[in-house]
Amino acid sequence: MNAAVWRSLARWLLVSLLAAAGLSHLTWGRRGYRIVVPDWATRLTGLDKDAVVVASGVAELMLAGAVATMPRQRSVGWLVGAFFVAVLPGNVHQWRTGRSAPMLRTDRARFIRLLLQPVLVVWAVWSTGDGSRRAA
Repeated sequence: MNAAVWRSLARWLLVSLLAAAGLSHLTWGRRGYRIVVPDWATRLTGLDKDAVVVASGVAELMLAGAVATMPRQRSVGWLVGAFFVAVLPGNVHQWRTGRSAPMLRTDRARFIRLLLQPVLVVWAVWSTGDGSRRAA
């Protein structure tokens, strides 16, 4: 397979990941995600923990829609990457406090999730690119 096919597959996998995560934040995983929202996030946003979870779920669904409907838009990839960076402090908090959430019930799983965060950022940017090299 050529690079364009790999990018397309990676892009649709990213759409699926974002959509599944968004739906889980709004439905079956909602309670589990609330317990790992750091207190400082509620103070910073002025939202309660449930509202933070719902907002992040809505954001993930919107990002999934953007990636699906605007393929090969690098700016969308950067936006998704920025979202993954924005949620990193919450993931660090979860790892440091040992709080369980859906699919993250062990310290090892929570730590691996942290290591995957940069991979998610690169994945988002790469999969939404058109493959052309731009001169600096």
